[in-house]
Parts: sequence; structure tokens; C-alpha cells
Amino acid sequence: MYIINDNIKLPENPDTIVWKYLDLSKFLDLLLSKQLFMSRSDKFEDQYEGTFSEPTYEEIKKLSENNPEFLAYYKSHREKVLVSSWHINEYESYAMWQIFTQNSEGLAIQSTIGRLQEALVPEQNFKQYIGEVNYIDYKKEYIPFDNMFFPFMFKRKSFQYEREVRIISDVSDTDLKINDGLKIDVDINQLIEKIYIHPKSENWYKKLVIELVSKLGFDIEIEKSDLESDILI
Repeated sequence: MYIINDNIKLPENPDTIVWKYLDLSKFLDLLLSKQLFMSRSDKFEDQYEGTFSEPTYEEIKKLSENNPEFLAYYKSHREKVLVSSWHINEYESYAMWQIFTQNSEGLAIQSTIGRLQEALVPEQNFKQYIGEVNYIDYKKEYIPFDNMFFPFMFKRKSFQYEREVRIISDVSDTDLKINDGLKIDVDINQLIEKIYIHPKSENWYKKLVIELVSKLGFDIEIEKSDLESDILI
């Protein structure tokens, strides 16, 4: 079960729509394994992932003067925190299609905040959180560090377009060895409300996705992209 924390913000409405854009291979892996892949936080392209803003870093550095292990622990903790990113949007995002699908054979999973919460399987032996990312000025603004997951709920303002909600797994209290990431158990029927097919995909691809989902035993609504709609002229 995910953990509620007063310092994590989430949209109040559990029906708030969220999206995950991904390629067919990752989507099939999700359905076959019934597990959601979580990326190790220090493996993200953004090198600031899980780090502190300058004002916070200066404070931590002072606290570390007589205790160098304090700062070292914060750095190594990034290897034990795993993230699954979702995009808040009432509608499909053309930009997200472009960024997160490599070709016209991509998919978008539509879900909601409430479904993400219900989809997490409670019998995991590590802490899990769901929260909305805060976008701040890393040169001026402060990130609290009274809780170890806070650095993972902040990103630079340059990434505001992502409108990100995160599932975060913290395995620091376990003996798990993490390479690139970790798969966590999820309830697929709760996780996925609808599937949208890439707007530039061919008809054969749409039929293939429908057939694969059906053969794997899932009754999931599959839609063509709204960006594919015929022009009215």
C-alpha cells in the first residue's frame, strides 16, 4: 500500500486523469509480467534527479562538516529510490507522444490518480508513495530534507511541461540489489482505464494491439488517438 504523507501534494479529485506514454515492447512487458517497471532515480537523464537545490545543499553541507557520512548517505540513497512517472492532463499531449514514443508504434495508458492508488499491491516489503512533482528554481528555492523522499518530489522549472505525478518506491530498508530498476506488482485492471494508439500508426498495428490485449486475457478499452480525428472541412 502506498503511504500518505501530509507533505506530499496530490490533486484532490481521485478522477484526475493521468497518462503514461510508452513503446509496445514496454507495454507488453507490463501486461505479461503484471508488474510496473520502476527506474532507479540516479539513472534518469536529468542529472539533478533526487538532488537538492542550492540553498538546501548549503545547509546540508554545514551539517556535514563534522559528519561526512551524512552527505554521503544522501548521495547513495538515490540508488535505492525508484520512480514511475505519469503525466497529468485531461487530454492527450502531442508533446508527450513525441518525447516518450520512439516511433509510430507507441501507446498511451490512460489512468486516474485513484486508479494508481488502488493498483499498488500492499504486500510489498518496502515503502511506496504517490505524489505530484513540485517545479522550483534550484538556485533560489529550498527543498526540505526532514524526509528522505523529498528530493524526489522536486524538479527544475525547465521540466514544468511534464506535469508529473510519481509513484516512488524506497527500498533502502531492504537487501534488494538494484541495477537499472525494479518491477513492482500492480493490479493491471485497476492501473489501466483505457489504451490509446499512436496517432500516426497504421491500421494493422491497431488491430495487432487489440488482438494481443485480448489474447492476454484483458478486457481493456482501446481507443484511437483523438489527434487522429478527421478534419471537418
